[in-house]
Amino acid sequence: MIVFDLDGTLIDSSRDLTEAASELVQEYGGPALSEADVVQMVGEGAAVLVSRALAHAGIDPQAPGALDRFLAIYDRRMLDHTVVYDGMPEVLALLTAHGPLAVLTNKPLAPAEDVLRHLGLRGFFSVVIGGDGPQPPKPDPTSLRRLMASSPRGSVMIGDSPVDAETASAAGCLFILAGWGFGVAKFHGRVPAGTRMADHPRELVSLPETRTFEAARVPIVMR
Repeated sequence: MIVFDLDGTLIDSSRDLTEAASELVQEYGGPALSEADVVQMVGEGAAVLVSRALAHAGIDPQAPGALDRFLAIYDRRMLDHTVVYDGMPEVLALLTAHGPLAVLTNKPLAPAEDVLRHLGLRGFFSVVIGGDGPQPPKPDPTSLRRLMASSPRGSVMIGDSPVDAETASAAGCLFILAGWGFGVAKFHGRVPAGTRMADHPRELVSLPETRTFEAARVPIVMR
């Protein structure tokens, strides 16, 4: 099974996430946030993003009602500027010939399903797992291990952030770093040693890891 992260891997949602987080912070009396700031906060779920955004603005990170308010704002904004990364639909169509595809994201399931549907990607995936389900969110490996268990031929995870790399490492799953994603900046130049990196989605089609699932699993060691 080929398991994809969502934000920063399949879709570029950085501007909509930034504008939603900024609107929330401004409602609580804080200043607007920059995109560079917000992409550093993304990847560990909406609750973590909200607490980080509020704290960055000097506001109580546990402000009552902030998470629900953010989700309402984001629900209104999430398709304003979000786009599928260049070439991704064609890549997914080709990869489905080599095995089932899944999405494992820390975004809540409802908006994850909505954005995939509206951008024409949902039909490529046999399963979508959100960060608000019964299993703990990434980097806990439980959900990834369950996906791996359903695919005896082997699995690979594709993601753009340290959270994705840590999840794959904890699950014993091969990892491919989506070098085009905005989450790569969170590595601060410390890309996991030995990790395969693709600079463009089209490179995924020719990688042996996504064609045969027979590559040796690579331990992730931070440089």
